[in-house]
Amino acid sequence: MKSDPKRLAAEMAIIVVVAAIIGITWNYRLLADVFQGRAVGAGTSDPPPAATVASAPIPLPLGLMQVKELFDRNEALIIDARDRDSYGAGHIRGAVLLPLGEADQLIPPLAANTPKDRFLIVYCNGYDCHDSRALGEKLIRAGFGQVFVFEGGFPEWRDAGYPVARGGA
Repeated sequence: MKSDPKRLAAEMAIIVVVAAIIGITWNYRLLADVFQGRAVGAGTSDPPPAATVASAPIPLPLGLMQVKELFDRNEALIIDARDRDSYGAGHIRGAVLLPLGEADQLIPPLAANTPKDRFLIVYCNGYDCHDSRALGEKLIRAGFGQVFVFEGGFPEWRDAGYPVARGGA
């Protein structure tokens, strides 16, 4: 069987172009975040290593896809850091209400009933909201070792069409 070098090169070029298109399409959100200066974690679906009190009391960010995977596998306690009215108007289904303003009263009962190594994902109203990070820092100081912040927050979750609930505040 005789090979044609031009045809072989054309086939290789087509494979590379198709692979690049698939890769860019698959990672579009991650690439958009990087170009906008909001890079989050590695490109894997596994959460990054948790922050610890000893290394840095800063909760690490998670992207929408990582949060959705942990939600689907019921492997994380999702915590809403917004106020009661915002939570009642709509929240991630199954999220626990823990408003930043009430954190000092609500964290001790949470800590008493939740294993310290449980994944905790804190969110609020997206990239402009800093309550989730502040609450995440309080949770780390309370002894939780697996605290993450969903930076896209409720707006990104809702806009992606993922499960939302109302009421319960």
